[in-house]
Amino acid sequence: MTTIAASPGISQTASALRRLYFTRFAFAIVWALVTIATATEIGPLTVVLFVLYPLFDVGAAIYDLRSSRTTGSPALLYVNIAVSLITAVGVGVACASGIPAVLRVWGAWAIVAGLVQLIVGVTRRKMGGQWPMIISGGISVLAGGSFIAAASADNPSLTNAAGYAIPGAIFFLIAAFRLGRSAKGN
Repeated sequence: MTTIAASPGISQTASALRRLYFTRFAFAIVWALVTIATATEIGPLTVVLFVLYPLFDVGAAIYDLRSSRTTGSPALLYVNIAVSLITAVGVGVACASGIPAVLRVWGAWAIVAGLVQLIVGVTRRKMGGQWPMIISGGISVLAGGSFIAAASADNPSLTNAAGYAIPGAIFFLIAAFRLGRSAKGN
């Protein structure tokens, strides 16, 4: 087996992304469990939780942006920041209209954020550890479509939208472990 040393920029970025992915895993799991347990209807806690998730995504994208300056164009991270900020506001407003409105906003966000995640993963695949991000982005696009479709169901529920964070969390965890070699410079 041949080992190729990664450039210092890639190694530093991989290390930072690894920390970010572990953090995103932990946040998403806790968020999903709390949200699934409490989001049977739209109440103040549900509103806070559904606004908090895209705001956390903004923070993660900002950290990613600062950590990965040497590894490519940041344009898609800026798109992700803007879309997640708009989503946080949109979800807050949609909560006043009911579960179908929340599902439509959440679904649109899942589609756009998933496309961004997929494309960023593809552009970073030489770094290693990005296949889970590519797969997760594709699943997010499909999940977003299902949330929009579920908004038209007879008895729409926020449970699936909350549960959507669990597979994403698992993919972040897998990607964090896979980035270990790149983070060590191998």
